Amino acid sequence: MNYIDISKGILENIGTSTNIESAAHCATRLRIVLKDESLINKKIIQSIEGVKGVFITAGQLQIIFGTGIVNKVYDEFVKLADIKVATKEEVKKDSSKKGNILQRLIRTLGDIFVPILPAIVACGLMMGLTEAITFITSNGYADINTSGSFFVMLKLFSNAAYIFLPILIGFSSAKVFGGNVYLGAVIAMIMIHPDLQNAWTVASDGYNSMQPVWGGIYSIPMVGYQGHVIPIMIAVYLMSFIEKKLHKTVPEMLDLFLTPLITVFITGYLTLTIIGPIFVGLENGIINAVQYIIQIPFGIGGFLMGGIYSTTVVAGVHHMYTIIDFGQIAQFGLTYFLPIASAANIAQGGAALAVAFKTKNKNIKSLALPAGISALLGITEPAIFGVNLRFGKPFVAASIGAACAALYAAIVGLGATGTGVTGIFGILLTLQAPLQYIIMFAIAIGVSFALTMVLGFKED
Repeated sequence: MNYIDISKGILENIGTSTNIESAAHCATRLRIVLKDESLINKKIIQSIEGVKGVFITAGQLQIIFGTGIVNKVYDEFVKLADIKVATKEEVKKDSSKKGNILQRLIRTLGDIFVPILPAIVACGLMMGLTEAITFITSNGYADINTSGSFFVMLKLFSNAAYIFLPILIGFSSAKVFGGNVYLGAVIAMIMIHPDLQNAWTVASDGYNSMQPVWGGIYSIPMVGYQGHVIPIMIAVYLMSFIEKKLHKTVPEMLDLFLTPLITVFITGYLTLTIIGPIFVGLENGIINAVQYIIQIPFGIGGFLMGGIYSTTVVAGVHHMYTIIDFGQIAQFGLTYFLPIASAANIAQGGAALAVAFKTKNKNIKSLALPAGISALLGITEPAIFGVNLRFGKPFVAASIGAACAALYAAIVGLGATGTGVTGIFGILLTLQAPLQYIIMFAIAIGVSFALTMVLGFKED
């Protein structure tokens, strides 16, 4: 590839270097923040050699090149544009100023949850393994020693991230909101303090203790916030706001002592007495509403949610679904939403593979084939943005395939033990019902592949 020509082609179709605020790259994508996004010519950029997809999200123009190529393009691009090399964090900071309130909110959720996903994925997979071993042993399929150190420790490790999830969220939220990350962790620790009744025992034991607050105006249940997400984020946002205000007003010689003391006490008291009770109700309402939709008779709710899921990915709002997954796991022990997301990702892969099978164009085939395989492994960006949306009809076919597969998942009540893993490896989170997952997988890829072949697409 001629990386100079590639860089020149990109620069000419984004309004030249004067329109660039910052630029960086990740493992696969060139990320550019522009002053005026109306100057972007996506169609021409899409046709540049090596480009596997172009989309605008989170206030950034993101151009997919792939591992090993993007860094070489970036090196030539910054030279040609005469701009300084930036980090992903600097680009993210520039892009965070763009978009409406909803877009900034969704972007914030992504910034909070994406860094903690490896911990959630690891524990979710181990949880799936423990359930599979228990199922195999209890049904006599194999004689596995469940009292041995291997299984005992596996079970111990499997739920660690979920038990202490508020601490992970508190730490990550403080980093995003500009507060002290350790104070953010402390606020989360307060919310799951062992002196509070464990939230998971309320259903069976009721409330064990009520505490009058605000001079006895009303009383609150002294219950922890295990498994909750929204109250933690709101509490840490308040903490960060108070801390930053105090840093500006408290004399420097007292700042080290007074600021954390006042910040933690005020935030903690407001959280347990006002923020927590209010936002727990809001979060439970969201979780129950989603579950109500999924449980609409005959799988209609799952059909609708599966059909629109990929569209919400394109809109960039899919990071909010992590709240649903966490909430459902805390409330039901499984997330019934993740299989729907997995159905949508698999269907996008099926449609991209159909494009690769049907096209006579070698360039399109070389793009669609790896993109389809990637989607089957749970990474859908190349398939969605580089292939299916580009040709239109394959995206529609994939959405229909996802809807059909999600309908089946809703009817059989397919759930997952964790979040963050979809596609082929999603079966590791559904080992309590592997056959149902395989059937859902087959429906998603089969319907989307067949419809793409029937509907066809224009290759211009």
